[in-house]
Amino acid sequence: MKFLAPLLLLPSATFAALVEKDVDYSHGEATLEGFHVYDDATEGKRPGVLIIHQWTGLTDYEKSRARQLAAMGYNVFAADIYGKGIRPQPPESGKFAGKYKGDRELYRGRLLAGLEVLKSDERTSAEHIAAIGYCFGGTGVLELARSGADIAGVVSFHGGLSAADGMAAKPGTLKARVLVCHGADDPHVPADEVAAFQQEMRDAGADWQFVAYGNAVHAFTQKMAGDDPSKGAAYNEAADERSWEDMKQFFAEILK
Repeated sequence: MKFLAPLLLLPSATFAALVEKDVDYSHGEATLEGFHVYDDATEGKRPGVLIIHQWTGLTDYEKSRARQLAAMGYNVFAADIYGKGIRPQPPESGKFAGKYKGDRELYRGRLLAGLEVLKSDERTSAEHIAAIGYCFGGTGVLELARSGADIAGVVSFHGGLSAADGMAAKPGTLKARVLVCHGADDPHVPADEVAAFQQEMRDAGADWQFVAYGNAVHAFTQKMAGDDPSKGAAYNEAADERSWEDMKQFFAEILK
């Protein structure tokens, strides 16, 4: 177990530290390694947030987001879809992401395994859980919602939107509320995919929101994507900040 320094000054004027640790868990025969972080100034149960990583696996990026959320008072678990020690780089990462996008049952199994770790933690209020994901993970949290997972809501940041054949959300099965934070100029998610997703949500009777950020392409929350939108993936500071605020407002509604 590690303690994050420096200490954070909370509004109540009490001092607290974020407590963080790597967590080994399993799905089938696979050993997975997630990341758990929480603020030890908070006592008792609190809302939980599950984070699903982008296509290179669980990295410092997701861990930094986990710390941000823990500082806001959430119990946070960043899941590992690929497996312990598997952190592929492009172009190899595309093969790993494709494996799970092509096998949604396997993907759902890994997602639900991570959710179970968060739910079973003594600090988590099981009735107040949300999941967020980036790119590959944005696709993942929508898949988690489609599976009928009993959670309050999901937030997809620049994720793929398509459902696998026969696995689209159905009326009465989608329990989670849905927020999609989308780059309006994302070339990796064409207009027909956006339209199909929105129709899927209507047909399922979902409680859903879709926010498109102008001038934003794929990976707009990630500085490591660079600053050249012509490449199809690039950081956009305005869209990053606006989508985070939209997430916070969504959480204030669904996790209260």
